[in-house]
Amino acid sequence: MADGGEWLDLGAAEDLAKTPLQQVSVGGRDFAVSYRDETFGVIANACNHVGGPLGCGHLDGDYITCPWHAWKFHRSTGEGEPGFEEDRVPSYPVKVEGGRLLIDLARATRRNRKPHDPHPLARTPKREPGPLRLAGLSTTAMDDKHPRFSGSDHLLGHALAAAQAAGAETKLLRLNELKFRACEGYYSKAARACTWPCSITLMDPADQMERVYDAFVHWADAIIVATPIRWGAASSLYFRMAERLNCVQNAITTHNRVLIRNKVAGFIIVGGQDNIQGVAGQMLGFFAELGFIFPQFPYIAHSRGWSREDMERNVEVVRTSTELADGAGKLAVRCLDLAAHLIARDEAPAAIERGGRKAHALGPTP
Repeated sequence: MADGGEWLDLGAAEDLAKTPLQQVSVGGRDFAVSYRDETFGVIANACNHVGGPLGCGHLDGDYITCPWHAWKFHRSTGEGEPGFEEDRVPSYPVKVEGGRLLIDLARATRRNRKPHDPHPLARTPKREPGPLRLAGLSTTAMDDKHPRFSGSDHLLGHALAAAQAAGAETKLLRLNELKFRACEGYYSKAARACTWPCSITLMDPADQMERVYDAFVHWADAIIVATPIRWGAASSLYFRMAERLNCVQNAITTHNRVLIRNKVAGFIIVGGQDNIQGVAGQMLGFFAELGFIFPQFPYIAHSRGWSREDMERNVEVVRTSTELADGAGKLAVRCLDLAAHLIARDEAPAAIERGGRKAHALGPTP
């Protein structure tokens, strides 16, 4: 070309003008090509966030909205939306010549990623020194303004009390007291769109699922999840949480990063209906996928069966049962015992290695 540019042919301008926004691939490179108000705009296809395909997003005025996490970049300049202009993706000079849409690669603007402090959850999981730590997770959905007796909560309280008596630190998380958004299906867009930390957590500081993530990934050595049985399954809050935990498992799929190592899980299952083993099976399968390990006899449960839905009687049985209360305490102890064994096993090689280095430094024994 006479102007000395490095012009790349993206295709017939007439065809490209038929679609407001599209991804165009030429020569092994991807571009986000837009057409609005009879003008073309071309920017790099990869979003600054986690590489979402901008050309597969949508136009919001002159801004392209990434289909993965809704970051926005000007369709012609590549600048971030107002307030985020420092985040910029490459943009390309454009011209139409001989009915073809051409871009100048030589004069592309530079990508600029504004420095963003990493989220606290993004730190490398590492057990901090100290006593064993057990997190109890309540998934009952009872109304905290009009409290009622909850069998699963009642037994979880006994488990935490037994853990404290055994010298462990404990933490209680009630899902019903946390304000957290439901999973918004980023994984359904692309595996890499489901990030760790969770995309919702990154975008919404008010989302309190962060507390569950921190307890599971960073704080606890063992967890006990307590749930009522609802229509033969765990509570609706349990599944709402489980969907948001997909990002923990997906970190293995996308980055081979195991966030849950040598942590123990146990379960408390209480219901007026039956299907204890079905509920337990789902929970065991799901938490195994996250990386948790289970003690022998990993759950305790109670149900008087499908035909006995006299809830007042069911509640009274759980409230007064010393056997169930004792079982919850023993479950906590089993979880902590296994956690202690796993911690000791991990620390032993490090201690041996440290001892070996020390002996080597001192020289051979006379």
